[in-house]
Amino acid sequence: MTNRSLGVRRAALLASSVAMLGLLAGCGGDGTASAPPTESGTAASATGTATPSDSGTGSGVPTDAVSNSLTPSASPSPAGGTRCHTSELSASVGRNDPGAGQENFPVVLTNESSRTCTLHGYPGTAFVDASGKQLGPDPERSATEPETVKLAPGQSAWAGLSFANPEVSGAGTATPAALLVTPPDEEDPLKVTWKAGKVPVSGNESSVRLIPFSPGTGA
Repeated sequence: MTNRSLGVRRAALLASSVAMLGLLAGCGGDGTASAPPTESGTAASATGTATPSDSGTGSGVPTDAVSNSLTPSASPSPAGGTRCHTSELSASVGRNDPGAGQENFPVVLTNESSRTCTLHGYPGTAFVDASGKQLGPDPERSATEPETVKLAPGQSAWAGLSFANPEVSGAGTATPAALLVTPPDEEDPLKVTWKAGKVPVSGNESSVRLIPFSPGTGA
C-alpha cells in the first residue's frame, strides 16, 4: 500500500516537471521571458520625462521696419515681460558724429512710462519717403553681443546707425521724410522726422549698419 502511494506521487511530480520545462521552452531558450513590445513613439523615456517634439514655431522675417526689430528664430528677450513697449517710448535721432567717411547717428529711445522697463537687442529702422515707402535696403546688424538695458522712467538708451557718406562712396541717394524706429520685439514703429539730408539707397555702398542698444543718449 505504501509503495503504491509513493509511485503515484513520483509520477505526479514527473508530470509537473515536464510541464514546467515546456513552459520555460516557450518563454525563451535561456529561461528568461522577453519583454512585451511597445508601440513606437508612445513610451516615455527611462527617467519618466517625455521627450518634447519639435515645436515647429519658425519665424519668417519680412523686409520692413517692423520686421527689423523682431528677433529671428528665436531669440527672445531675456527680460521677458519687463520689456519696453512702443506705447511707453519716444524716439529721436541724435547729432551726427562723422568720421573716416562715415555718418554716425544715435537712435534714441526714452522711457516715457511710470514703470521701469528693458530693451534688449537692436531697433528696427527704415528710411521712408512721404508716402511711407521704404528707401534703400534693410539695415545690417553688427556682430556685437547685445546687452539688456534697464530704463527707469525718463531714462534713455541708444543704438548706433551708420552709413558711408554718399559723396565719398558714390552710392545712389534719396532724402527721406522720416526714419521709422521699432523697439525690439515690438510691431508698432515710432516715426522720427529725418533732418540730416541724403542717405544711400542704391549701389554697393548703400548699406546702413546698426549696433545694439547701450545706456544713455549716445551724445
